[in-house]
Amino acid sequence: MARAKKAASKFYGTGRRKTSIARVYISAGTGKITINKRDIDEYFGLETLKVIVRQPLVATETADKFDVTVNVHGGGYTGQAGAIRHGISRALLQADADYRPVLKKAGFLTRDPRMKERKKYGLKAARRAPQFSKR
Repeated sequence: MARAKKAASKFYGTGRRKTSIARVYISAGTGKITINKRDIDEYFGLETLKVIVRQPLVATETADKFDVTVNVHGGGYTGQAGAIRHGISRALLQADADYRPVLKKAGFLTRDPRMKERKKYGLKAARRAPQFSKR
């Protein structure tokens, strides 16, 4: 079973963070990262977000071995970058299970559970109560 996986040309991973969902496909290539049919430099303006996306590839020393294609929607730029990082990490596991200890130690396989809390009735926001006045 493991042998057949290595012969496959494309590997898939779903990444999630906050309300962002990233569908990540990695294939053998030169290290090109395409997000929503745009280059990573065109999609993300901030350098820190590009670094976040590349972290799993750098950790496993595969930055120039795989081409990454991503479809991402929902949330903001930071949430999307986190979702892409999660998706790339999962796709790398599909490609080679030997990367697991490295990715696990760095914390890239853990889905960040922090989400916006829902608004409750009787309150103005999730926890914000209406202003109180004694008189």
